[in-house]
Amino acid sequence: MAKLAVSCIRFIFFINTLFQSASVAYNVINFGAKPDGKTDATQAFLRAWSSACYSNSPATLYVPRGLFLVKSISFNGPCRHRIVFQIDGTIIAPSSYWSLGNSGFWILFYKVNRLSIHGGTIDATGAGYWACRKSGKSCPPPTRSISFVGASNIVVSGLTSINSRFFHIAIDECVNIMLQKLKINAPSWSPNTDGVHIQSSSGITISNSAIMTGDDCISVGPGTKNSWIERIACGPGHGISIGSLGAYAAEEGVQNVTVTDSIFTGTQNGVRIKTWARPSNGFARNIRFRNITMTMVFNPIIIDQNYCPDNHCPHQSSGVTISGVTYRNIKGTSATPVAVNFGCSSSKPCTAIKLQGIRFTYFNKAATAYCKNARGSSSGVVVPGSCLG
Repeated sequence: MAKLAVSCIRFIFFINTLFQSASVAYNVINFGAKPDGKTDATQAFLRAWSSACYSNSPATLYVPRGLFLVKSISFNGPCRHRIVFQIDGTIIAPSSYWSLGNSGFWILFYKVNRLSIHGGTIDATGAGYWACRKSGKSCPPPTRSISFVGASNIVVSGLTSINSRFFHIAIDECVNIMLQKLKINAPSWSPNTDGVHIQSSSGITISNSAIMTGDDCISVGPGTKNSWIERIACGPGHGISIGSLGAYAAEEGVQNVTVTDSIFTGTQNGVRIKTWARPSNGFARNIRFRNITMTMVFNPIIIDQNYCPDNHCPHQSSGVTISGVTYRNIKGTSATPVAVNFGCSSSKPCTAIKLQGIRFTYFNKAATAYCKNARGSSSGVVVPGSCLG
């Protein structure tokens, strides 16, 4: 915890430095972009980025009010100085679901350091792609709306992301990313539109955000560590999930992740850990869920080590080791009779699960708890009563 505190102090110092005013501004309109939502502004954005990236002093890339049509684009680093990416308008993707190619990315920040993104809206126009998926036709690969790969020291504040075709925000192999004051929105039936997906990253903070989507509000994938999630309003969606884990036999684990001070409304799950039922050396440990309120959530507290969303199930025993998971001060109403569900692996039982201050009802009646291969302890008021071995 001491190391985590020192890292937080350093990150706060970095944020204060990053938010200092940049000295040179590059307006995308001056590079040929038109705010009409029809003219392709991709190359104009790239020219503006290149100028900001190679500037001899800190720079601002400015997107003014209006609609800017942008195709698949990669903002590459490293850059010479810090950059502020100020968005006052809306960046919109082409409506054709074939328009973004096969890369899996719409807006990509690759190996960028010392970047802050402020405000604005990105609209991935996902309706056509969702319809393609639903119809069973041949569709292009799913496209993340905004991705950070190999990036560090990034702040995203006040961004609105709507109608993503896949993940709204994806973070992979990154260090020190702060996401705050986000608004993420896609219909509850839109497939795989996770609000934020993290993997192979450290020092990720997500706070003060409202996420309404068709999949996990936040999904924490393999290789994530030392991360903090707080003050999230989640719903509709599938909740906040650790996982899925165990898709591969050799896989990084998840450790030191906290979810706190959040609200879930009408979600499919609340706080969830999900793993595939197959051999794996993966793990989830030192996970803390605390100070959470849920309203009509279908699986408020759940560990599912037989995760299988597509009916192509491995039917084995999960090798993912789950240990040191704490649930504290979590309350609300369950939309199903079982409010606490620990379905753990027969070969790697869950251990050191802690329950404290749990209170759930089911339509003004007592909710129930289910445990399989789950070991741990409880203290204080725990309703439904603990079934941990």
